[in-house]
Amino acid sequence: MEVKLDKRYELGVPAQHAWAVLSDLESVASCMPGASLGEKTGDSSYKGSVKVKVGPATAQFGGEVEILSMDAANKSLVLKGKGADKGGSSASMELEATIEETTDGSVLVGAATVIVNGKFAQFGGRMMVQVSDVILKQFVDNFILKAQALGDATENSGSEIEANESPSAESTNELNGLAIFWALLKSWIGGLFGKKSVG
Repeated sequence: MEVKLDKRYELGVPAQHAWAVLSDLESVASCMPGASLGEKTGDSSYKGSVKVKVGPATAQFGGEVEILSMDAANKSLVLKGKGADKGGSSASMELEATIEETTDGSVLVGAATVIVNGKFAQFGGRMMVQVSDVILKQFVDNFILKAQALGDATENSGSEIEANESPSAESTNELNGLAIFWALLKSWIGGLFGKKSVG
């Protein structure tokens, strides 16, 4: 099953601080709850994993992520990730992300194609989009905190520092299973009552 996502998120932080986070794969991974990078397998590729916890149950997805291209002048990059769990489910994603400068900060613009196989494909495209919204909201919240912390540290020290050294708020090391379950439940209820969308 294939799902396409096009998102824009107001960040409220200077574009250079947002780009410092986005251009560092380790910083990006630290913003995604449950995600972690392992060994480096190439100049711009890593092994990685995502841990999903719902109540007492935990699932672990292992895979690889690679930056396919990076354009510092336009503050944009393209990356590809793929992974699978022990149950035979697999997923891949190609993402193009850009930081756009605005009068009051910056905007994170993303376009992604996600392909899911196995048990997760049974949720259907509409549910997958809603679950993705929940996950991306958690990611963006952490991204903003990290970019803000980078800006604060830069102002305090008077010099630029590496994004992955910034004293960002710690993101929980697990995907919020309750939030995902709630999104699925709202989607199911919305379908039951024939609503186009349940916020």
